[in-house]
Amino acid sequence: MEYTAERGRLSSFDELFKVNLVPSEIFLKFRKEIEGLRLGVNLELYNPHPVNDYHAKLVLKPLAHQQKWKFIYEPLCQQVQLVSKKISVTRFFYFQVGVSHSFYYHETGWNWKVMSSLGSDKTKVQTKTSLGLCPGVDFRFGWRADFSFPEFNGGLGSDEPVFNMKSGRLELALDRVEGIFTHANQQTLTFS
Repeated sequence: MEYTAERGRLSSFDELFKVNLVPSEIFLKFRKEIEGLRLGVNLELYNPHPVNDYHAKLVLKPLAHQQKWKFIYEPLCQQVQLVSKKISVTRFFYFQVGVSHSFYYHETGWNWKVMSSLGSDKTKVQTKTSLGLCPGVDFRFGWRADFSFPEFNGGLGSDEPVFNMKSGRLELALDRVEGIFTHANQQTLTFS
């Protein structure tokens, strides 16, 4: 355990290891695949404190493995977006660009973002894990792990103790849960 001078006590197990299994985002996605395109209806519930938020989106994108765009319409805020796919810059960094128009505000603009699965101030892993229950029903979990490794140091003939250990920390969080329901065109097999 780690001694904290400002509190004058050892850090507890609960302070060093935290697990949060309550997601702050819950998505339901209904998809229909038609003629090389995927049409989707996304119902998104955001649960940040103190206010909940809700979004509904219509999404259209190509089914091709190398799809380069997707079209998004948000009827509640009357906004249309055309967004590029995530472009890999390096192994851990991605770039994305988009153009949008708001019918409510009568504004058109473009935006971009650079994303990473790694954090900067401490070691961080952020990823998504998919679980297919049956054909057409998938669940995707967005989770992250923030951690710092234990640190050992010491000294002789200085004001440092001979041996000192700072305990590592681990914070696990389930940020997003997605239920994805896909209806694909039925293909019939013919035997010759």
